[in-house]
Amino acid sequence: MRLLTILFCVTLLAGCASGKKTAEKERSGRRKPEPAEQRLGAEPSQTSRRPAAEPARMPAPVAADWRITSVKARFLNKDSSFVRIFLSTTLQKGYEFGTVEDLSSRFMLNYVVYPDYNSRERLAYANVPLTAESIMRDGNNLLVIFDVKKPASAINGILLAEFTETSGGRKVLHDLPIRFKAVKLSDRFALYSPKTGLPRMRNYVTVDDTVLIRDVAGTSRTLQAFRYRHDFDPASSPMNTTPRPAPKSLDTDSTFTITTNQPIVLPQEGLYFFLEDTTDSYGIGLVVADERFPKLTRPEKLVKPVLYMSTNQEIGDLNRSQEIKKALDRYWLTLMSGNPDLARQAIRAYYNRVEEANRLFTTYKEGWKTDKGMIYIVLGAPDRVQRSRDREVWVYNQRSNVAEINFTFNRKPNQFVEDHYELVRYVEYQPIWYPAVEAWRTGAIRE
Repeated sequence: MRLLTILFCVTLLAGCASGKKTAEKERSGRRKPEPAEQRLGAEPSQTSRRPAAEPARMPAPVAADWRITSVKARFLNKDSSFVRIFLSTTLQKGYEFGTVEDLSSRFMLNYVVYPDYNSRERLAYANVPLTAESIMRDGNNLLVIFDVKKPASAINGILLAEFTETSGGRKVLHDLPIRFKAVKLSDRFALYSPKTGLPRMRNYVTVDDTVLIRDVAGTSRTLQAFRYRHDFDPASSPMNTTPRPAPKSLDTDSTFTITTNQPIVLPQEGLYFFLEDTTDSYGIGLVVADERFPKLTRPEKLVKPVLYMSTNQEIGDLNRSQEIKKALDRYWLTLMSGNPDLARQAIRAYYNRVEEANRLFTTYKEGWKTDKGMIYIVLGAPDRVQRSRDREVWVYNQRSNVAEINFTFNRKPNQFVEDHYELVRYVEYQPIWYPAVEAWRTGAIRE
């Protein structure tokens, strides 16, 4: 057991590797949805004018040229005339991250604003100069910032941003729904980093991290804050078509007030909710996790994500154990037939995917617990993503003699976040899901 103790320490300190692509199946005979689609790094369809979505973060490319491998976006109403757009891009060449100069010298950016996903009417369009003034370094990412004039009398819109390589013409598209009439607190305020002065493009921070909530102008407002200490349930099986029980009510653990544009420290883990008016239905949700998140390191937290590759008996044994660390060591060694090297590889691969799921998909609960997180952990990143108004479809290329496997996620906004999605479940996923799980249980998946 001492060997496995050392094995865990070494493995869980390893860097996070992006998930490789594995697979599943859409219910046979069902008509496929018809949203626009775009594979990162591929030419866009010439027949579609609808916006396309970014895939989950793809594995780093091995090609010798620079590629935009990820795009995230958000907007903030700046004033009565403009909205400010933030496009967070990941520019990579292999495992090297690009600079401001790399992006500005190799790519062009333009956008078009449509009334909705089904309309071809252009409300606005423009080219965005990619310069040192419009691009900010944000860790490994490059944040492009620009303003869009609000179309006259428009309440909502869809902004389609298009990055184009100046040399080869390859395009990367990303769509962003916008509310030009600010009706929610999150339309005007966002979580910012006091160190960089840039908005955080995620829904989580760690304990004792200094953060601030602010708008573009730096307005001072009093917000009501609520803390909930609740352990949300992880995603259920993709084949579980039984209707989910009604959501449990959350008991408020504590309340306090904060002032926007003033740094605050949140010293306790939990789900936080900020409101401008306690009668409002929607506010800003924020997960505060332990200091190592999105990585998991505590034995009591490491044991939970193996739910997706375990039997009920195995989960019961792990949960009943008085010594979780030893039980988890024994679990992995047993699955790998006592081979510590194979166990090390499986542990590294699995928890790398858990970490990446936390980074990409955390909403009001940790990313590994979401439906997207579950699919990503077991199957890896999709080959491409399709998006329509309130739906995403993850498309995987041929797996297990199936030409194409689709997973449909419907958007389920709530008072905390707007980007939470739930999987449409089918029993027909069994022939795809079980072999993928078995590959994890035998150590066949290595990254």
